[in-house]
Amino acid sequence: MNSKTAIKIMLWMLLAIILFHLSIILKVIPYDITWGGRLKNDAEMYVFETASILINLFLCFILLIKGQYIRAFLSLKFVNITLWIFVILFGLNTIGNVFAKTNFEKYFALLTLTSAILILIILRKGKGQKGNS
Repeated sequence: MNSKTAIKIMLWMLLAIILFHLSIILKVIPYDITWGGRLKNDAEMYVFETASILINLFLCFILLIKGQYIRAFLSLKFVNITLWIFVILFGLNTIGNVFAKTNFEKYFALLTLTSAILILIILRKGKGQKGNS
């Protein structure tokens, strides 16, 4: 798989994840099946869901820069370091999802593991490409 394909898949997955978090904020999906079942009230849910949406939007912008879909307003070194941080975060989140209290969230381990692998592909394939390292 090439870097551009991996970026496109990640962007579509991130769109779905953002819509999922918006569904939680709008209470279409109950928040007690997310965040390891640890959220206690609406205030906590709004904070966690808003932070999650912002982080996912940030990752979208990083991927758009890496894929050269938008002008690089951040250095490519910063973009690559950020992607490595996300690989680590997705790896840790995969472990956390495996041990989540709800079965619903345990299935998200597949999504976070897939995200980590796709970002590794993006980083690996991007090394030899002009303007992507």
